Amino acid sequence: MKKFTLHFSNLAILLFIAFSSIPLQAQQSDLSVEKIMQDPKWMGTFPSGIHWGIESENIYFQYNLENDPDDSLYKINLSNQSKIIKVSTEEKENMIPRYGDYNDKKTEMLFTENGKLFLYNIRKASKKELIDLGERIIDPQFMTDESKISFILNDNAFIYDLDKGSIIKLTNINKGTKREEKEEKLSDKNQWIQDENLDLLEVVNQRKEKSKASKAYRESTAPQEDYAFYAGDKQISGISISPNGKYVSFNLIKRERSDNTEVPNYVDQSGYTKELPARSKVGDDKTEVELALYDIAKDTVFMVDTATLEGIKDLPDYVKDYPDKEWKEEVREVITSPAYFSENGKKAIVSIRSKDNKDRWIAKLNLEDGSLTTLDRQRDEAWIAGPGLGWSFGGGTIGWLPDNKHIYFQSEATGYSHLYVLNVDNGNKKDLTPGEYEVFDPELSNNKKYWYLTTSEEGPDVRHFYKMPVMGGKMEKLTNMTGNNQVYLSPDEKYMAIYYSYSNKPWELYLKKTGRGEAKQLTNGQSEAFASYNWRVPELIKFEAKDGAMVPARLYTPSKETKNDAAVVFVHGAGYLQNVHQWWSSYFREYMFHNLLTDLGYTVIDIDYRGSAGYGRDWRTGIYRHMGGKDLSDQVDGVKYLIEKHGINPDKIGIYGGSYGGFITLMAMFTEPDTFAAGAALRSVTDWSHYNHGYTSNILNEPANDPIAYRRSSPIYFAEGLEGDLLIAHGMVDVNVHFQDVVRLSQRLIELGKHNWEMAIYPVEDHGFVEPSSWTDEYSRILKLFNKSLLNK
Repeated sequence: MKKFTLHFSNLAILLFIAFSSIPLQAQQSDLSVEKIMQDPKWMGTFPSGIHWGIESENIYFQYNLENDPDDSLYKINLSNQSKIIKVSTEEKENMIPRYGDYNDKKTEMLFTENGKLFLYNIRKASKKELIDLGERIIDPQFMTDESKISFILNDNAFIYDLDKGSIIKLTNINKGTKREEKEEKLSDKNQWIQDENLDLLEVVNQRKEKSKASKAYRESTAPQEDYAFYAGDKQISGISISPNGKYVSFNLIKRERSDNTEVPNYVDQSGYTKELPARSKVGDDKTEVELALYDIAKDTVFMVDTATLEGIKDLPDYVKDYPDKEWKEEVREVITSPAYFSENGKKAIVSIRSKDNKDRWIAKLNLEDGSLTTLDRQRDEAWIAGPGLGWSFGGGTIGWLPDNKHIYFQSEATGYSHLYVLNVDNGNKKDLTPGEYEVFDPELSNNKKYWYLTTSEEGPDVRHFYKMPVMGGKMEKLTNMTGNNQVYLSPDEKYMAIYYSYSNKPWELYLKKTGRGEAKQLTNGQSEAFASYNWRVPELIKFEAKDGAMVPARLYTPSKETKNDAAVVFVHGAGYLQNVHQWWSSYFREYMFHNLLTDLGYTVIDIDYRGSAGYGRDWRTGIYRHMGGKDLSDQVDGVKYLIEKHGINPDKIGIYGGSYGGFITLMAMFTEPDTFAAGAALRSVTDWSHYNHGYTSNILNEPANDPIAYRRSSPIYFAEGLEGDLLIAHGMVDVNVHFQDVVRLSQRLIELGKHNWEMAIYPVEDHGFVEPSSWTDEYSRILKLFNKSLLNK
């Protein structure tokens, strides 16, 4: 046999070749797509729906310690904080509702149950039924004289006297129109016959004339009928009763039928294709809202005229881009809130928003005649939004201080949403929380001497809870755990139930006295399987965009041994959302997927691009009239950062996201083909003129008025630019972003002769997937796409 001699140098070369040829699939992770996309119960049980019992003794929350099909109601009693008790069916049935109206001393609470009115005495822990009228009583309120209670029944205002047990109806509001007695109109033939008969028969004619005279006399001497208001073809909503019982305001809403889209459900249990009712498209908003003021003493209704509001005829700046179109300066349509009455009932304010989204007014409502006086106007040439500003028929954070002359509200006037007070008598306004941060959910203390509020004062990536004097001053920080502290104050304000999480720790329940001290953890729901993995804390970074802005992002970096020089960009959804922070993400599946990708050697970046929440007005409105502008260039600049600072191969960049993130992915693949080699667009908008009105008209105005904004913002117009590998995934029963969106795009790609794309459809899924099998299939395809397109695996 011939001897074979192998020198060490040759062996080293062969070993190097052998190991270098091992596919990157050899890089291992304790995670898998199947594991992280299974039913979330595998992670453990975590509390939700936290609220206090009315006596401040128990904290209630949804939980699951017994592996039930669904969460159940549990409680922790302050006297035994280590014991989590499942609430019995009997206890649940006898629980006092969470929501009601308290008297000033917080000793009694009004609430309704099964349409009946009850009074609960907190000190005696006793419940008393006050009224059962056989119909649904709503919105009971203590009046200025706390022996009287106002409530609403059948779209009318009533007062119940606790001492006398009597009920007074304040208003006479009716649906439809008043029926008028009308003389029967005869045909020409029958009129001739009647006239001839009356001419011939004198007695018959006399009787007719006597009947007419008797009717006229009865009408002239009859007591005057009570005033009645008829709503006609409008819906009655938002009834608000002044605490002194002298005034009632209400909204009149007229909705015309829109051209709603029908979404076919091909897998209905019947075996037949069924149509699911869905929304209409942007620009199809025909809702009209009016505000009415019912003066009880005058027994009449004033219709509130908004035509006198400051700047009500102002045209938006974008009209300059359409010089050939005739723009008329006319009174704009608005949406009015109900009236907010002062505690003594002598004054009222209204929050009003223009339907073109550019203005929010707070106006004083003159109770003598229903006229308006502007107190505060916030104008934004993009769109009015931000924490505490509300939408629809509400005014967000707004109300009266107990002095009956100051109101409070939130405004983005400085570029960040802050809490203000304003003197309605002299117009003086004060920012109580100045600074480059935002304020969330301010509420007055029981004694109305302090504010409790959450802010991002320490940074946009954390949330803390504070106490502050009612007219402003030094804020006392009441939480100290890094992350997000969502606080639920006990009714007596002595304790705080804290719903807390950190970047790699899901939400748990903590308890702390209101003041200094440490919080005590009450729940610990992570399963052994979930806790066994060392979940990463993403690094929070900022990189410079091409316009000089510093863009926040979360960065997941692999070890040197596993790094494959490829990167994945994740794009979160929108609707004013933030994902670069130090608390448990609502994108928890994606967070786990990013841990898996990092284990496999990918670098992952998750960017709070322009349009994201948490950074103030300028960041929020950075996408105005051009979605796919700065929000996309922020992704491109993030890639440049990865290439320059982390040695990422520019040919190995992928991008993915859902909803708005899917839209950005399409724009990236169509308009930045030199940057992105592969992309997965999930439940993505492809043409903004086909999305809903409430969201889209804010950012892009309406298609008929601002077609430029829609043309440059919709991916379907740029599909010819596709060069890299594209995965499109969409649920077929998506009633938010309709399946029609990707059907139209797919036809466009077919007509353009594009071959490097594929579509995955999910017949039983809506916008937010539910089935673990769907999640698993979708993310297996995403991982396969990146492995194949970026790593040639």
